[in-house]
Amino acid sequence: MHGTVLRTQRLTPALVRVVLGGSGLDGFATPTGTDAYVNLAFAPAGAPYGPVFEPAAVREQHPREQWPARRRYTVRRWDEGAGELTLDFVVHGDDGVAGRWAAAAKPGDVLVLEGPSSGYRPDPEADWHLLVGDESALPAIAASLEALPEGAPAVVRLVCDGPEHEVPLPSPGRLDVAWLHRRGDDADADLLAEALRGLVFPPGRVHVFVHGEADEVRAIRRHLLVDRRVARADMSCSPYWRRTMTDEAWRRVKRDYLAEMDAEVASA
Repeated sequence: MHGTVLRTQRLTPALVRVVLGGSGLDGFATPTGTDAYVNLAFAPAGAPYGPVFEPAAVREQHPREQWPARRRYTVRRWDEGAGELTLDFVVHGDDGVAGRWAAAAKPGDVLVLEGPSSGYRPDPEADWHLLVGDESALPAIAASLEALPEGAPAVVRLVCDGPEHEVPLPSPGRLDVAWLHRRGDDADADLLAEALRGLVFPPGRVHVFVHGEADEVRAIRRHLLVDRRVARADMSCSPYWRRTMTDEAWRRVKRDYLAEMDAEVASA
């Protein structure tokens, strides 16, 4: 499956929206989850195959150095009527193959993708909702807030690089939103966890979504499970990336890291 770039928009200094369309998306359908994601495939420069390709076939027929880079991105919006798929990319200069592609994307460019899949949607029976993350989790958090029941209470804590990186978060829910701004020092890694430690939890059962940088997610998850006694079944927690690691390096160690997270909580 593939999409053709229809238009792009710079939402913030570090966030680029890409809207895809075209017949290559025929049959695309999102699951019910608000964290629906697709696996994107980016061919290396000079790849001996065209812009539309089957990733599995490339891996079978070409040496590893010609394989496409794989990245997983949340679907910000799927407009079935218009046949338009919206993806938001975090862009930091030339870092990262996906962000670099998005920053240079123009109408007519092609993006190969597989999926989607998902695992989370705000539970309408929960008494309140807690959504926490950074820029990488923003598309899923924004989509989830749009899906809240009318008047549902939701506490949202987001970290970004400054006021110019904040975006509107429309929702039928009743939101308590705080943006935490990085200062460029080691304390940045603790901003989200410290915000939650100081939070007075509303009464009742909470449904939690925490995604973002690995060590930040790990600390928050431990706090929620051990200190707050939130039920594991009421939480969706996933480390999307890890500070000081490339995407490729993180993918190699992620399974072991997740096992360490579970063992850490089990022994607490």
